Amino acid sequence: MSAITVRVPAKVNLQLAVGPLREDGYHDLVNVFHAVSIFDEVTAAEPGDVSAAAPPLTVRIEGEWAGEVPANDDNLAVRAARALAGRAGRSYRADLLIRKSIPVAGGMAGGSADAAAALVACNELWGLGLPPEDLMEIAADVGSDVPFALFGGTAVGTGRGERLSRLETAGSFHWVFALADGGLSTPRVYGECDRLREEAGTDPGRPVASEPLLAALREGDAVALGRALTNDLQPAALSLRPSLAHTLHAGDELGALGSLVSGSGPTCAFLAASETHAAEIAAGLKNAEGCRAAVTATGPVPGAEVVG
Repeated sequence: MSAITVRVPAKVNLQLAVGPLREDGYHDLVNVFHAVSIFDEVTAAEPGDVSAAAPPLTVRIEGEWAGEVPANDDNLAVRAARALAGRAGRSYRADLLIRKSIPVAGGMAGGSADAAAALVACNELWGLGLPPEDLMEIAADVGSDVPFALFGGTAVGTGRGERLSRLETAGSFHWVFALADGGLSTPRVYGECDRLREEAGTDPGRPVASEPLLAALREGDAVALGRALTNDLQPAALSLRPSLAHTLHAGDELGALGSLVSGSGPTCAFLAASETHAAEIAAGLKNAEGCRAAVTATGPVPGAEVVG
């Protein structure tokens, strides 16, 4: 095959419970992931230049967020493709094209999604035939959120978030995402979380999954789910970006069933009662302070999948 295109979804964290800082610099998490219908696409193609001087992997980025994504070896998709080739023990060449719709540094795992898509696309392009469980292992080494972008649907992640168990859900849920100008660094948000806890003398204890949230997912109860949404990183994100409080308040005033900062932010997520309600919230948020744009989506949706 000369080219493979993979579509991969964004995520929202329905619950993000953050334990104390570990010796390895990570935190133990209970992370309830939910894949939503905002997608990037990654195409892996046979390279046009196969000379010895040509780099084995190249990457180009298109779309609204293209200028904010590294087009070099720092790109997670490039790192994922290289890790895949290393696991397979073979030489590799590919030209990667990333079409961005997922916000960059927005708390929706856009870079991780691209890495997952690159794993699937290059596995097909290179004819490796590695099974999903092998791709999941490679994904976990690339980044904590990469396995879920492969997995999709709704799942609880433990450890750093990379150990996944699928969660039962009924029906689909309607979402609005308020996009902010600029991003937030995930390490900086975790660092601020640790600082705030130390300042307050708070011991977070061992993170556990929320039973009300899991029950709401099983029953497809959007009202109960809205009440159960939680994110331990939200105070840190608000500390670093106070304007997010205005965005969250605006969504609540528009009748959102629940609201929270998505992951490390700065994207804010709002749960709506219906497709029509989501459109109304999105329209109302467009003039909210700190909100650059508002988009609607549904979830859960599948993880990374070949579309062409």
